[in-house]
Amino acid sequence: MSIDPRFLIYAAIFGGILLLVEALYLLVFGRSARLGSRLNRRLELLHSADSRAEVIDRLRKETTQHTRGTAIPFYSLLSEKAEKAKIAFSPSMLILIMVLLAVVAFLAMTLFTAAPQAVRIGVSAAMGIGGVWFWVSNKAKKRLSLIEEQLPDAIDLIVRGLRVGHPFVHALASAAKEIPDPLGTELGLIADEASYGREVGEALMALAERLDMQDVRFLAVSVTIQAQSGGNLAEILDGLSKVVRARFKLFRRVRAITAEAKWSGMFLSGFPIAAMLMISVIKPDYYDEVKETALFIPTALIVFAFLGINVLYMRKMVNIQV
Repeated sequence: MSIDPRFLIYAAIFGGILLLVEALYLLVFGRSARLGSRLNRRLELLHSADSRAEVIDRLRKETTQHTRGTAIPFYSLLSEKAEKAKIAFSPSMLILIMVLLAVVAFLAMTLFTAAPQAVRIGVSAAMGIGGVWFWVSNKAKKRLSLIEEQLPDAIDLIVRGLRVGHPFVHALASAAKEIPDPLGTELGLIADEASYGREVGEALMALAERLDMQDVRFLAVSVTIQAQSGGNLAEILDGLSKVVRARFKLFRRVRAITAEAKWSGMFLSGFPIAAMLMISVIKPDYYDEVKETALFIPTALIVFAFLGINVLYMRKMVNIQV
């Protein structure tokens, strides 16, 4: 039993597809699409655009463009990730990229493999859809992680502005200039919308729902309650900043404590597969005596099912909510 080289070719094609998606994104949107840049995208647009209203309109279109595709069955799942990642590609462009990548994968398999046409069509379609899904999910995860790290610093900047006597919108706009992307542009857009008459609490709550982030919900609720009932907003936000930092510190500590169990689970799940591959490389005829028996395939399916259950349970055990 030797390793089929087609699987290695499939893996190489899928890796090339992921690189191709990233290359297309950077080619179209360039440096403005990168996370964590010192000058956030909103400020770059303000320097290059003719008016502030044009910048607000453009950023709002990019923010809400993925909500228009929720009626499409598949895109209703992809749109949630794309909205959190704030992918600059429109819904139609994402679907077009899926088709383009599927065509590229089909051509690559046609050139480098002799698989049947039905297999090539199915695998290429899975690679096109899966490649875009994996890329968008990775972008969303990185963006949300950056926002979680930037939020306490942004709240501290807002508190400093409030304590020197600035109104909340002005303090929010000042913090947006100091915080890099991705949070800087989001806060700047909220400040711009508030200057045109939108409720700040409503805009913050919309941001919290779009990101599905509990700490931003706390910020929105704090601002809304203070606007309705009064109180020292600087003290409220200062306490909120300490709570967010404590939760983030606790999350890091929990992740460090569970790292050993996580890697142990990954090792225990991956070791049988690695051992099987090594045996196939070292002694290709090791499974020849049993692979033709009637119980070989059912037993292999049961083993892989148990491996999958092991991965799910180990992930559930170390996924501690903070």
